[in-house]
Amino acid sequence: MVFVDYQNAYRVARDLYHDAWDPAHAGQFHPGGLGRLLVRRDRFPRTLAGVRIYRGLPSSQRDPRSFGAARAQIAAWSGDQDVTAVSHPIRYPSDWPMSKAEEKGIDVSIAIDFLRGAMKGWYDVGIIMSLDTDLKPALAAVAEDFSHLRVEVAAWAKYGVRTRRLGFPGAKMWCHWIDEDGYRAVQDTTSYVGGA
Repeated sequence: MVFVDYQNAYRVARDLYHDAWDPAHAGQFHPGGLGRLLVRRDRFPRTLAGVRIYRGLPSSQRDPRSFGAARAQIAAWSGDQDVTAVSHPIRYPSDWPMSKAEEKGIDVSIAIDFLRGAMKGWYDVGIIMSLDTDLKPALAAVAEDFSHLRVEVAAWAKYGVRTRRLGFPGAKMWCHWIDEDGYRAVQDTTSYVGGA
């Protein structure tokens, strides 16, 4: 099972594979396609148990355009039987849009579901795709307390560019490095602006 921090993965893909002037949808990817790519490229025969993708949901009152785009994107993801989309309301500061709105609760949801999945037998191999270091305790807890399960991570990669991956001290965790060809194979070029 793959657990994806969407905004984190989107931003890294955008930075690695696109130019700053590219449209806002540059960096998007199909989560189900990503999960199936990880299974196809794996060194062991595996079956995809599912992809859980987590993202912030803009306010329909404060930012209706972004809300509509997010709802359309979530609907597209949910049309894939391998994908479960989990969203949390974005928090807006009192001086928004002067100050940036923030996703809240995404890392906590991923951590809880990663642990819950280990306890409930959702997966034999749990893969987290995020660079959010707040997820390290969940990775460590599953690795240490569920020795029958494998804990792995996934990260975008680009030849000649130093890229990062999630991990924790002393961990010998496999990383599924996804190169630019892999990204292009799962890239989503849809502009969801206009809403659902």
